Amino acid sequence: QVQLVESGGGLVQPGGSLRLSCVASGRIFSVNSMRWYRQAPGKEREWVAYISTNGVTSYADPVKGRFTISRDNAKNTVYLQMNSLKPEDTAVYFCNVRLKTDRLSELRDYWGQGTQVTVSS
Repeated sequence: QVQLVESGGGLVQPGGSLRLSCVASGRIFSVNSMRWYRQAPGKEREWVAYISTNGVTSYADPVKGRFTISRDNAKNTVYLQMNSLKPEDTAVYFCNVRLKTDRLSELRDYWGQGTQVTVSS
């Protein structure tokens, strides 16, 4: 079994910052790419940021220049530093980790339970 636990969400004023964390634990052989997604009320889940095994990153246009994704491979953890937050960033944020549970298994995507981020004055 693999568990992904997110933390760091909360209520913040416009222009503020938050740092999300997502820790993967359980039966993990190797971790591949890691991503963050978000889902606002009444909208579909959208991709936010991506980081490869060796640290190559990419971002959705709405967050480019404001959000930074990073990872700690020793801790199987992915982070999302969110600066200059806007009300339109309000959403539930989900981490997604692609990993193998043993040497012979295929890569498979796992999801966290989500953490609420609310940007409001």
